Amino acid sequence: MNQFSILPTESTLPSPLLVVEDEPLIRKRLEGILRSLGYTDDALIFTASISETRARLQEHPVAMALVDLGLPDGNGIDLIAELRQADPGMGILVISAWSTEDAILAALRAGANGYVLKERDDLEVTLSIRSVLRGGAPIDPFIARRIIAELQPSTPAANKELPAESVLSVREVQILKLVADGLTNREIAESLFLSRYTVECHIKNIYRKLSVPSRTKAVSEARARGLLS
Repeated sequence: MNQFSILPTESTLPSPLLVVEDEPLIRKRLEGILRSLGYTDDALIFTASISETRARLQEHPVAMALVDLGLPDGNGIDLIAELRQADPGMGILVISAWSTEDAILAALRAGANGYVLKERDDLEVTLSIRSVLRGGAPIDPFIARRIIAELQPSTPAANKELPAESVLSVREVQILKLVADGLTNREIAESLFLSRYTVECHIKNIYRKLSVPSRTKAVSEARARGLLS
């Protein structure tokens, strides 16, 4: 039997499963993915903030959790640490738009078993959830490459030769193109069906990666690197 297909049956899926996500479209997307894996309504708990999650956990202990980091009332990393302390064996997967080294490593140190970016398609997110269900520790390929790059010796000259695509994620390039078109954060959020907070996080990541302080300079630097035509 192909080990890739091995997955707990509906009766043995860890439940209830907690989904901490404040964006309605992402919540709906994750609900569909979890249903395809065999989860039913009574096996799922959805929350949209840290405070709501803490209140629900007092009433309903959970067996597994999918956690976003950028929540309305704080950072999901603190919540991950609390979940890990409460249950050292729990499967915890981060599904987030944040792709900075600090956020990734902090989430893993807090106790997350895996980390996947929201921009990945349904198949990739499904595979990450399946991996955690089987006891694995999935790491988004983009994140894995960055962690490996951090661990490997490099020189400033070598870093300058990195292709533009390795500097910004696909979503960040998409958002930067809309910035170049003159759209505001709110307009970008509505155009891409994201929350304004998520767009702001992406733009902060763009500033950091390009070492720029403003939208105008981000667009200028991206064009200089060949990211934007």
